[in-house]
Amino acid sequence: MSDGLRLGVFYTIIRPEEKWILAAAESRGVGVVRIDDGDVTFGLDRPDVAADVVLNRSVSHTRSLYATRCFAHYGVPTVNSPDVLEVAGDKILASLRLAERGVPTPRTVVALSPEAARKAVERIGYPAVLKPAVGSWGRLMAKVSSPEEAEQIIEHKEALGSPLHSIFYVQEYVPKPDRDLRVFVVGSEVVAGMYRRSDRWRTNAARGGTTEPLPITPELRELSLRAAEAVGGGVLAVDLMESPQGLVVHEVNPTPEFKALTAVSGADVAGAIVDYTIGVARR
Repeated sequence: MSDGLRLGVFYTIIRPEEKWILAAAESRGVGVVRIDDGDVTFGLDRPDVAADVVLNRSVSHTRSLYATRCFAHYGVPTVNSPDVLEVAGDKILASLRLAERGVPTPRTVVALSPEAARKAVERIGYPAVLKPAVGSWGRLMAKVSSPEEAEQIIEHKEALGSPLHSIFYVQEYVPKPDRDLRVFVVGSEVVAGMYRRSDRWRTNAARGGTTEPLPITPELRELSLRAAEAVGGGVLAVDLMESPQGLVVHEVNPTPEFKALTAVSGADVAGAIVDYTIGVARR
């Protein structure tokens, strides 16, 4: 099946997901080249890259983006592509793309200064959610229910002085059940889905949320594929919420973990990822 294909795995740490990917590649007779994101260097010339295609599994958005740009410069395709990583990895860019493609998503306002952020929160109304433009696992998110709470968060972000905190992404709080939905899309296929449930407003599995199997209805499949296509397609986790008006997509993750999803669904997510990546190499 491999025809001598060499799969590069660009990684930060070998987690269960990466172990399953390596095993799936081995079972398909695909040679694997491990590329440590803390050790590799990239020149401006076009060296002989040991891999025919690179699967990005780095946990760093910045490292992922620059590395995939370098691989593209060398003529080596990556999964996901740098364009997909750039859009889906930035909540602002992703929200713009979802809105442009008519994918239902929570009301969002972007502000470029603390003064504008105060206006943005008032425009959204309370409660509101402030998120970093780039980030995962539900970190650095804050739900504010009053002007006083909003002011505390804005002042805190301003004091940090980081470019990461100088842009304000303000989103409406969606009144939903004690769960959200994650659907794993690979190419044009929905591989599996799960509910993430918590008695707290953040339901991330990484924050202790519990998981349950999620039946994939035709509506859920169609919306998830539309969201994945909106950001460019590839290997993506689409996160949705059940709002009073129906399903809304609030995030598309371009380098998703899938340990919890594999456990709850029994789907061979790693195998689907490897098969898709092989297909990209052969295009």
